[in-house]
Amino acid sequence: MAGKFTELAIDCADPTALARFWCSVLGYEVHGEEDGVVTIGPPGAATDRPGPVPPALTFARVPEGKSVKNRLHIDINPTDRERDDEVRRLLDLGARYADVGGTGEESWVTLADPEGNEFCVLASRLA
Repeated sequence: MAGKFTELAIDCADPTALARFWCSVLGYEVHGEEDGVVTIGPPGAATDRPGPVPPALTFARVPEGKSVKNRLHIDINPTDRERDDEVRRLLDLGARYADVGGTGEESWVTLADPEGNEFCVLASRLA
């Protein structure tokens, strides 16, 4: 049997604030919060039974700051608006443009969350 991808852990300085940002980005809600760790996931996600588990994000407080480009990042696909409209929404939430050496001709836009973690907004997948 293979393992299942269920959670992505993100080190950060302020787990509560970063979790709030990503809840707004993804439409997630807080599922747990204790001892400097905040876990978020889709509303109503049941993680206590067998079967598919929607991926969660866990934010853990660490003392050191981010110092280099992420080796792993999240990709966002807007489903109810065009890519550029989603980029504007995310900038309003506190994201900022990130320069990771792109040419400007990519089909995605690279942003950073409030703590500098890069993520990409891909071309829209309208439902």
